[in-house]
Amino acid sequence: MKKIICTLIALAMLLSLTAAFAEGTSYKVGICNFVDDASLNQIVDNIIARLDAIGEEQGVDFEIDYDNCNTDAAVMSQIIANFIANDVDLMVGIATPVAMQMQSATEDNGIPVVFAAVSDPLGVELVDSLEAPGANITGTSDFLNTSAVLNLIFAANPDAKTIGLLYDVGQDASTTPIADAKAFLDEKGVAYKDYTGTNTSEVILAAQAAAADGVDAVFTPTDNTIMAAELSIYEILAEAGIPHYTGADSFALNGAFLGYGVDYANLGVETANMIADILVNGADPAVTPVMTFDNGTATVNTETCEAVGFDFDTVSEAFAPFCTSIQTITTAESFDDLG
Repeated sequence: MKKIICTLIALAMLLSLTAAFAEGTSYKVGICNFVDDASLNQIVDNIIARLDAIGEEQGVDFEIDYDNCNTDAAVMSQIIANFIANDVDLMVGIATPVAMQMQSATEDNGIPVVFAAVSDPLGVELVDSLEAPGANITGTSDFLNTSAVLNLIFAANPDAKTIGLLYDVGQDASTTPIADAKAFLDEKGVAYKDYTGTNTSEVILAAQAAAADGVDAVFTPTDNTIMAAELSIYEILAEAGIPHYTGADSFALNGAFLGYGVDYANLGVETANMIADILVNGADPAVTPVMTFDNGTATVNTETCEAVGFDFDTVSEAFAPFCTSIQTITTAESFDDLG
């Protein structure tokens, strides 16, 4: 009996020491954002807030090293090199280009990588499969259901004859949805025209061209270049009476008529949960499934809705069969500005 009691006491002391050690643990997390825009900033804000909450709940500390490369590949490489030099325990890549560069940079050192807002992780060969990524990388995807967005165009305007496709040809996030959009429109017998730009100045010119051509609607997927330019182009399209249908609510925040897709705040929260699971609980990225989200929420900018000549109640009724929910928003630079 005495031996059993001594064993139990020793076990209790060991568990106590283990818990105390865990509570005193600090993890270095390097986060690199691709560009300063409402969608991606919302993800970063929610990752950091959720990690702070988890840290308080579990008695651990997440030391965040955040930087933004603003689409500059050389700056991105330097940021990632700095993360490695600073011995981060995990890297977070916001958007496809950053995730791909982090994947390349960690092939030899094995530092875990969690990506966020990668639209097509299989297509860009970040993972072997969504269920089992197969290496030191996993994350969250904002995959866009292109057909669902395009259905909304024709729900609001069944007589639409020509659709403008506004995107950056260099954005991996746009490759698949633009191809899907063209296939959808070809099958429907509806004409379309490409309008492209690789920076804000070029996107403004593209929007002006779409307005001059008088297309019936414009579609943009989760394209970060267009997102960064939305505040500069939404009035061009609205004044021409052209509704802009897009792949994220942040486009609508910045003036687009409609954003359809994932809740980026929730995506940020779930990304943080994944980060904590890997660092605190020892989850293996190689067998941690990529998380995808329901794409059923349409966010309508009520100011732009009126500007393009739509009645909100009428279009909401038309959209209802194609959405799980319909939300409203007004134009602002960031979600915080809505106050």
